[in-house]
Amino acid sequence: MAAKLRKGDKVVVLAGKDKGKQGEITSVMPKDNKAIVEGVNTAIRHQRQTQTTQGGRVSKAMPIDLSNLALVDANGKATRVGFRFEDGKKVRFAKSTGEAI
Repeated sequence: MAAKLRKGDKVVVLAGKDKGKQGEITSVMPKDNKAIVEGVNTAIRHQRQTQTTQGGRVSKAMPIDLSNLALVDANGKATRVGFRFEDGKKVRFAKSTGEAI
């Protein structure tokens, strides 16, 4: 099945502690049904100091379930994603506006 949300998509969080926050998907894990969104669902991780990096408390984005994310359309609102064929190619489109993504 084709992915409804992909790397680089701008999404909004629908549920959880970060509800309403927007961000860009940096990576998707289809087997786990999760994605990492920039600036959302962050956790503090303690990093050991090495010769090349400074140690300390580092804020890291953790995976969030795909069911809690929705694509942001051109109007800036959450929308569902559909598929259709245009010129023999399968494309994603926003169900709210009907325009291709």
